[in-house]
Amino acid sequence: MTKLKIKSGDIVRVIAGDHKGAEGKVLRVFIDANKAIVEGTNMVSVHTKPSAKNPQGGIVKKEAPIQVSNLSLIDPKSKKATKVGFKVEGDKKVRFSKKSNQVL
Repeated sequence: MTKLKIKSGDIVRVIAGDHKGAEGKVLRVFIDANKAIVEGTNMVSVHTKPSAKNPQGGIVKKEAPIQVSNLSLIDPKSKKATKVGFKVEGDKKVRFSKKSNQVL
C-alpha cells in the first residue's frame, strides 16, 4: 500500500486536467485507487431515478474522484502550492511543507 501525502481536510489546487487552477477542500481519499474527491471540482452529472430519498429524480451534479497526481497541497502560510515531506518529531512521523518548513 502506498503512502499518500494528501489527507481529507487538506486544501489543494488542481494542477492538471480540465479543472486546472481550481482549489478546494479534500472530502475523501481513496488510497487503493490513488484518487481523491475535492469539494467543488470535477463535477459530473448523474441521472437518478425517483426514490424515497429523492422523489423527483432527475439530473444531479456531484463531485467525481480526481487523480492524486493532479493535486498539489496549498501551503497554509504562503497560500501557494507546495511539496510535502515527512520528518520524525519525537516518536511521531509528521508531514511538513517544504516551502515554509511548517508542520501540517
